Amino acid sequence: MRQIFLDTETTGLEHKLGHRIIEIGCVEMYNRQLTNRHFHHYLNPDRDIDAGALAVHGISLEFLQDKPHFADIAEEFLDFIRGAELVIHNASFDIGFLNAELALLDMAPIKSVCHEVLDSLALAKELHPGKKNNLNALCERYGIDNSKRTLHGALLDAEILAEVYVAMTRGQESLIMEIDQGNSNPLEAALTPLPQDMQTETRQVRVVLKATDQELAEHDQLLASIQKESKGKCLWLKS
Repeated sequence: MRQIFLDTETTGLEHKLGHRIIEIGCVEMYNRQLTNRHFHHYLNPDRDIDAGALAVHGISLEFLQDKPHFADIAEEFLDFIRGAELVIHNASFDIGFLNAELALLDMAPIKSVCHEVLDSLALAKELHPGKKNNLNALCERYGIDNSKRTLHGALLDAEILAEVYVAMTRGQESLIMEIDQGNSNPLEAALTPLPQDMQTETRQVRVVLKATDQELAEHDQLLASIQKESKGKCLWLKS
């Protein structure tokens, strides 16, 4: 599964009032592994930046004067996200701004290009109802280092979001691999005999590693934490 973690910074809070995107940051993940491919641009908005927005991201209009406009990078951006699942924290905000920028260029909206959009904020609220679920709170909850995040920055926030997402969805790795490889019945696939030549090679290198008592205790502790956070919905314990 190909996923793009995306964040934007803007001149203000309302695209309907003419506010514009001034930074886009995206990082690519494939099968829950970062690929080191990213997309990042600062953008000239051709308008003032609200004082409140400037206090959040610290990006000044003077800094943006020699940067490209959204129109200059639109095709490159769409090519980067094409066919992927977009993961965005508070997705309606960023998608609203992106669609507004695309509309100014008479281009189709985001959902016509990407596979789908996942709102990681909505996912976090399902996992942790009644708690703070902004990126800083989630980093603290999952033990993710965000010490470099003194101000908001689109690329840094996209990288942090990727780490947060992996932590929130821990345990899905095997399922995603099975889906991506087209295994309709994972158990049947696991029991399918290997070719004879591969069986011989496998017998020569097969090693079975058993978990230590400490690892088993840490595993139990993790499951207990997941059980508590999910209000008794830990599927591993149910199985």
